[in-house]
Amino acid sequence: MKYKTRSTRRMLHGLFACLLASAVSAFGADPSASAKPPTMADVLAASKPADWHALDPADTLYLQLATGRVVIELAPQFAPHTVANIKALAREKYYDGLDILRVQDNYVVQWGDLNADNPAKRRSLGKAQSTLKAEFTLPLGKDFTFTPLQDRDGYAPQTGFAGDFPAALDLTTHATWLTHCYGTVGVGRDNDANSGNGAELYVVIGGARWLDRNITVVGRVVQGMELLSSLPRGSGELGFYTKIEHPVPIESIRLAADVPPAQRTNLEILRTDTPTFATLIESRRNRHDDWYKVPAGYIDVCNVPIPVRAVGAMKP
Repeated sequence: MKYKTRSTRRMLHGLFACLLASAVSAFGADPSASAKPPTMADVLAASKPADWHALDPADTLYLQLATGRVVIELAPQFAPHTVANIKALAREKYYDGLDILRVQDNYVVQWGDLNADNPAKRRSLGKAQSTLKAEFTLPLGKDFTFTPLQDRDGYAPQTGFAGDFPAALDLTTHATWLTHCYGTVGVGRDNDANSGNGAELYVVIGGARWLDRNITVVGRVVQGMELLSSLPRGSGELGFYTKIEHPVPIESIRLAADVPPAQRTNLEILRTDTPTFATLIESRRNRHDDWYKVPAGYIDVCNVPIPVRAVGAMKP
């Protein structure tokens, strides 16, 4: 499928307008009317089962800490080779017993093998690949679906949502990529663009949009962010823990599909290609909760929440 910059941009914004119009119709209100617009809580309360979808166990990781489970949704559409390697590492139990080595305030939590640079001591990758080509961006294809955000962005020509993930695209280069929002999971690397294989991962706990298109993004945390964001900050350079500090051990990382069904965390994600989600965006762009006096009239892609709930919860 060919993309033409101007016409496709009009199409994307037209799509957003259609979604919002459908949402307004669904709530039976006109934005210009005097009736109070719905809050996010109202939008979720009025959502239908079809507005949600269950996480796929084949693309879900469980990061187990002593304090609890962190649930990560993987994004194979954007980084198929790296995600496959991470799954292989998880099945090799590579991550089990490794440590969270770095917690930099307002930036990232990072884990990996402390001895990765020592050939005599580093952990074996097993059947996983040691070298992978970087997957910073994805070429736009005919099967790519994208829900645009009408607000302007400082880091990309267009932002929006691709499935469950905040994303961006550039119609002049025919490329798309996942954005570094709070909870994003990326692959650590050295100066060589192709030096990240998934053995070292990080989660964004602050602002990091400048990393977009410079690191392979493999997913995002959908539950348990508080277990990472509340960790003690490292006092070393770039937030690394020093020898006198205590790295946080990782008990295990498992693919949900490899965990017995009774032990899984079954979650649903609000679909981003629905009128319900368009209404949710508007409710966050212009806050009409009783506390707010001056709605912002603007929102960026990293401040649009993608709601998550337990399977079966709150169904009408």
